[in-house]
Amino acid sequence: MKIAIINYGAGNIQSIKFAFQRLGHEAVLTNNPEVISGADKVIFPGVGEASSAMRMLRESKLDHLVPQLKQPVLGICLGMQLMCHSSEEGNTQGLGIFDADVVKFNNKVKVPQIGWNEISGLKSELFKNIDEKEHIYMVHSFYAPLGKETIATSEYGLSYSAALGKDNFYGVQFHPEKSSTVGEKILNNFLAL
Repeated sequence: MKIAIINYGAGNIQSIKFAFQRLGHEAVLTNNPEVISGADKVIFPGVGEASSAMRMLRESKLDHLVPQLKQPVLGICLGMQLMCHSSEEGNTQGLGIFDADVVKFNNKVKVPQIGWNEISGLKSELFKNIDEKEHIYMVHSFYAPLGKETIATSEYGLSYSAALGKDNFYGVQFHPEKSSTVGEKILNNFLAL
């Protein structure tokens, strides 16, 4: 199976590559459109700030490629947020794959949210054999509100989308590569799609 991790300069993505190695798969870090288009599965990661990440994506000419991909695509953390219409972070225009606008947590909660949190309302093959209220690892200050494409929810002062799904596109706000055995199961489920 060919797994491509989109390398557009957004944060430390080696941990995702190592997560797939632990599952017995080699994933290639690449910004080559042919390699990405030819992969069986595509990971769209991201750690950092939305406007600069989106600028790097545009500079590498991948902003047009990602929404046109036909194979299963998994956006992780900032990657998921960039798949939305927009983000309040840096007043950023996203890829518009998901019908959501990413907003900042209000000042009633400590930001960023860092640590383990529960997911529930699981509605996708991505969460096959995952129990409600399982714990996953989060690090974020911005979130996608609940909507028709929400496939998992989490709570942090309010309910928000822990995961989104539409057609061949999936996004998770959390870090499956840092979420122990639950995260490994979710990555395996993604590979099985």
